[in-house]
Amino acid sequence: MALTFKDRVLTPKVARAMFSPSAIVAAGAGTAAGVLLAGLGPAAVVLGAVAWAGRVLLAVPRGAPSAERIDAFRVGEPWRRFVLDAQQAQRRFTETVRRSRSGPVQERLRSIGAKIDEAVSECWQIARQGDQLDAALRTLDVRRIRLELEDVYEERRRQAHDEEADDRLYRAQLAIESQLESAERLQNVAVDAQNRLRLLNAQLDEAVARSVEISLTAGDVSQLGGLTDDVDHVVEELEALRQGLEEASGVARGTRGTSAPGTA
Repeated sequence: MALTFKDRVLTPKVARAMFSPSAIVAAGAGTAAGVLLAGLGPAAVVLGAVAWAGRVLLAVPRGAPSAERIDAFRVGEPWRRFVLDAQQAQRRFTETVRRSRSGPVQERLRSIGAKIDEAVSECWQIARQGDQLDAALRTLDVRRIRLELEDVYEERRRQAHDEEADDRLYRAQLAIESQLESAERLQNVAVDAQNRLRLLNAQLDEAVARSVEISLTAGDVSQLGGLTDDVDHVVEELEALRQGLEEASGVARGTRGTSAPGTA
């Protein structure tokens, strides 16, 4: 379901771009070029405005991502199932809009449909991040880290009489414990993300089910207000979840491949 130009422009991303440092620099550069080419005057201001507008337009989405770009089978379980569920809800809603009577109610449903498209896109991005997080956890190998930590504990007991050796082993122990703490935090993030995404998918399914009922009974668009708010809430929560997973994936990339000194 394609986004209207208004839907593409009135987004937080575009708002940030309007006042971003790069937009301000672009405006200044455009104004400077106007001064050089036309001297001080209206032309300089116009060129500055054009440069600023060009930077902002780069932030305007070209439309909803096409379904072909979302391939649930590129990620493992349980993330694959979440994407498939969201796509199924999207198809049901699209069919509901198609079957509804033309008029203001159908137009509002189409507007809600654009938000549902956005929810599916967010779900896909979350699934990709979650799948990458799982891959990082497999690389960290929590079981191996715990065994390594047990080995260091045992070695410290054996060499307790050697202060220098015990100091090296203690520093190795701290490094391994830090790895284990990072891995456990990432595990908790992955589990929490799965639980939250499961809940948000259920709320999306509920919204679609309500849309079927409302499309048959609504006499005016005001009856769709609650549904619009619910879908907006799901999209906002999905966006927040995606951003949290992006941060966690950055931590995972920094943690992956680290090894404790003195334990090789």
